[in-house]
Amino acid sequence: MKHETAPPPAPREPVQIRWERRTQRPLLALAVAFAVAYAVPIVRPGASATTTGACTAVEWFVWGAFAVDYGVRLALAEHRGPFVRTHWLDLCAVVLPMIQPLRLLRLVSTLLLVGRRARMASQIKLTTYVVGAVVGLLMFGSLAVLSVERESPDGNIKTLGDAVWWSFTTMTTVGYGDHAPTTGLGRILAVGLMLSGIALLGVVTANIAAWFIARFEKDDAEERRQTAAIEALTAEVVALRAQVDTLSGALAGAAVPRRAKAAEGDRPGGEPPVSAPRV
Repeated sequence: MKHETAPPPAPREPVQIRWERRTQRPLLALAVAFAVAYAVPIVRPGASATTTGACTAVEWFVWGAFAVDYGVRLALAEHRGPFVRTHWLDLCAVVLPMIQPLRLLRLVSTLLLVGRRARMASQIKLTTYVVGAVVGLLMFGSLAVLSVERESPDGNIKTLGDAVWWSFTTMTTVGYGDHAPTTGLGRILAVGLMLSGIALLGVVTANIAAWFIARFEKDDAEERRQTAAIEALTAEVVALRAQVDTLSGALAGAAVPRRAKAAEGDRPGGEPPVSAPRV
């Protein structure tokens, strides 16, 4: 009796990958909470101390959650040295706010950590990521420059509309010049926003070019497949015609002797038929 061997067990998924997959959505939800907490004191500068304190607590809580996430991923990594070297940006985003507790550093750190985790998610497509990055940069860039430039005596970015317009013109590298930062921190934000806009524009352009190339290659492959199929059918038709011609010739050659024998059989003794007497 033949014994069937059981199939080998599927390789178990690493614990770090399972952790990253399970914490993806909760961390993104915390990032949305961070965005709201960061925006409220800027959009409403006259908010109460309780509201401002609650927003600050939420910002620190979200940053702490991402810091704990980095620590857990580091602890679960099989090789911690290579993990630190390949995730050095995450480490900087975790450490910087501890060195200098500025709201802007918490903003930059959280954006970096959210971006890194978003790129890890295989279900997030490149286009979705780019669109989300553009919206996030516009929103946070506008809020950050407004919080920095609003109190500047020489600044001309005083409202949220001015800040959003400035972010659009900066990210697209148009730079009309009607609104521009005057403080050092505001100019640093402008440089970061310009570089981010150029990088995202390059990603979008490369993505569109790759889509067109893939589409053309698919069309060329389909055309080559159809051409090969037509050539194969043509060769089969030519072969069938050759076979039909051969069979027709063979049948015609076999039919001639049969007709000759039949004619000889109609004449007994091979004599020509005698014509009927005339009356």
